[in-house]
Amino acid sequence: MGCQSSSNGGTNKESEITEIVGIEPGSGTMKIAEETIEAYNLDLKLLPSSEPAMLTELRNAIKKEEPIVVTLWQPHWIFTEYDLKFLEDPKGTLGASENIHTMVRLGLKDDHPSAYQFLDNFYWEVDDMNEVMSKFGKDESVEPRDAALEWIEKNRDRVNKWIEGIKPVHNETIKLAYTNYETEIASTNVVTLILEELGYNVELTPLDMGIAFESLANGEIDGMLIAWLPVGAASYAEQYKGQIDDLGPNLEGAQQGFVVPTYMDIDSIEDLPTK
Repeated sequence: MGCQSSSNGGTNKESEITEIVGIEPGSGTMKIAEETIEAYNLDLKLLPSSEPAMLTELRNAIKKEEPIVVTLWQPHWIFTEYDLKFLEDPKGTLGASENIHTMVRLGLKDDHPSAYQFLDNFYWEVDDMNEVMSKFGKDESVEPRDAALEWIEKNRDRVNKWIEGIKPVHNETIKLAYTNYETEIASTNVVTLILEELGYNVELTPLDMGIAFESLANGEIDGMLIAWLPVGAASYAEQYKGQIDDLGPNLEGAQQGFVVPTYMDIDSIEDLPTK
């Protein structure tokens, strides 16, 4: 259910904003948020937090119809709950559109050709990811694996196309890393279940983005579906260029940026307080 606009057509309390509620410090999202604050000379503090804490702050503000700015991204199930909008980014520091790339270690194609072929084939849409995330994001009693299984069962024709012609294996092990965000949890669980169908034993490890890139380059993990490009993970992709195998997007049309409830009378980052 979306939030309702106020009778006066919006709030004029934007001048009261003193902070942007962020997520985990050190994440790619926080890095580009810091760069954006500097680029626009904003008189706002970037508050480190976590995704669950940020969403709690957002919910509480919406209940009171108070102004709030958060770092957020799409796909995300919260957009199915509330009326939200991305602030325009005229300088382009946050990136207009992102793709989420699948990356694997060098040599995986030779060592595990079936897993490589499937990971190369895997591609879905923003609505698909939101459907999986909405199951476990809104209801903590639903396990991500169960939400992924339900999606697979509903989309068996597409899954069969991804694995068509791929030779099953017997109990080979594949190590995947993921960041602890619902977007990556959704895609990683779907991929894990399909790899298990092909006969793989999948070991999952939650890692920060930078550590995941380093582990992939060192061959400590086999793959990941977490690289937001061309902006979110750009610094890591450049740092480890030539040391990993980029299979291209598993999802296109993603976006991250500064998000506000639609009842707020601002549309651009340039409308935020400056120094």
